[in-house]
Amino acid sequence: MSCLVHQTDIAGWPSLSAIGNADILRQPAIALFCSVQCPGDLILQTYDLAQTLRDAEIPVISGFHSPMEKECLRLLLRGSQPIIHCPARSLDNMRLSQTQKAAIAADRLLLLSPFPTKQRRATAALAQKRNQLVGAIAAAVFIAYAAPGGKTEAFAQVLAVKGTPLLTLESPHNANLFALQAKAISPKMAASLLAKSSAGWR
Repeated sequence: MSCLVHQTDIAGWPSLSAIGNADILRQPAIALFCSVQCPGDLILQTYDLAQTLRDAEIPVISGFHSPMEKECLRLLLRGSQPIIHCPARSLDNMRLSQTQKAAIAADRLLLLSPFPTKQRRATAALAQKRNQLVGAIAAAVFIAYAAPGGKTEAFAQVLAVKGTPLLTLESPHNANLFALQAKAISPKMAASLLAKSSAGWR
C-alpha cells in the first residue's frame, strides 16, 4: 500500500509515492552512498560510522543498493533512528522483510519513490534519478567510497558543483573525493558533527 506525498519544499519533486511515516522528511538527514566495490579498510570504518549514526539516532537516507549500503541498512534497522529508503523503482508490489514492516509500524522507516507504477525493476537510469532525489533531500552526503571513473564519483561531482556538503572517510582510496572538497569524518566524531544543521556542514 502506498500514498501520494506532495513535497513542495523539495524543488523539482512535486509528488512522491511513499510508504511509512512521511513526517521523517521534516528532519535533516544524512545520505549514505558507497560504490559496489569497497576497499577493506573502508568497510570497517563505514560499519563503525553506521553504528554511530544508529546509536546517535541521526536520520539516514539512501537507496541502500550496493553491498555496503545494504549492510548499513541491516545495522540501522536494529536501532530506533529514522530511515528513508529510496529504491530505484516504484513501490508497488515491493517485498518487505519483517524487520522493515516492523520499522514502518514503529513510524521510523519511510519508503520513498518518484517512479510510476510501471517501473517495477531497478535500472541504472532509474538509480541515477533516485540519487538525484536523495541528494535533493539530504542535508549532507556521506560517501564511503567512490570508485574512480564510476557512477558514484560522477554523482559526487554533481553534488560538489551544487554546493552540497560532502563527507567521507580518511583514506588514500578517497583522494578523488577530497579533490571535490569532501570533508574527512571519523566514526568517533560523527555523532557531534552530524548533529549540526546543514549550514554547519558547509
